[in-house]
Amino acid sequence: MATTNTALDTDALEQLFTEARTYPGWLDRPVTEETLRRIYELARMAPTAVNSQPVRLVFVKSREAKEKLKPALAPNNVDKTMQAPVTVIVAYDTAFHEQMPKLFPSRDMKSVFAAQTPEAREQAAFMNGTLQAGYVILAARALGLDCGPMGGFDKAKVDEAFLQGTGWKSNLLINLGYGDPAKLHPRNPRLSFEDACRVD
Repeated sequence: MATTNTALDTDALEQLFTEARTYPGWLDRPVTEETLRRIYELARMAPTAVNSQPVRLVFVKSREAKEKLKPALAPNNVDKTMQAPVTVIVAYDTAFHEQMPKLFPSRDMKSVFAAQTPEAREQAAFMNGTLQAGYVILAARALGLDCGPMGGFDKAKVDEAFLQGTGWKSNLLINLGYGDPAKLHPRNPRLSFEDACRVD
């Protein structure tokens, strides 16, 4: 049932944005599969173009899976990723349009996307999948987790090790868990509204 939106309180805004940090170190506290499912259930509800929902997530949780991921990591990302309770491979499905009859039943969007070039479809999948990665981060923070998104990894190695034969392609990684405040560095500055925005 539709309701009138109201502004979130200061505590919620701090948890989602102003006090949230990218964590390089983690407390020894597990993340349950139930929590991972809740992250996805929240993130999938946020908007994508024509409800295309191309994001695909691989939750790397077991020690065996972490060891499989390790060779693809940039050296400065190894320790933080191996220590994190969960690492999410955020991927996008290059064949996302096959799901369009289910996701957008009011119009034949499968045919619309099928008529595009593979490059155009992949661009749409990448853009909307990246948008959904942001939703995953916000959903995780809303559930009390901390996040460590990163791009320092070999995509070809990740795709070969985890995504072979799926049509999915890796985009970024997100470490998830309960961050260790002792491992945080001082927060870097942000651009001001005047530096980054225009109102025309």
